[in-house]
Amino acid sequence: MDLITVTGLAAAFCTTTSFVPQAIKTIRTKDTSGISLGMYALFSFGTLLWLIYGLCSYNIPIIIANAITLLFALIILTYKIKYR
Repeated sequence: MDLITVTGLAAAFCTTTSFVPQAIKTIRTKDTSGISLGMYALFSFGTLLWLIYGLCSYNIPIIIANAITLLFALIILTYKIKYR
């Protein structure tokens, strides 16, 4: 694996794992009062676009990071809509 891929995987790990605490807290408490619906909707859509980009360009770090991040973002977005 080359240095660029390792760097991309490290960046993917850092940015993706940053969503874990928020997702866990949201799932446990169902409290989404401090979360902007518009921001999470736009963020989720942007993450979906990054995932599509990664798939089209066969970029493994982008695919992994955005697939996992999209999952977490959609969980939080779902809770935001469900538990208003």
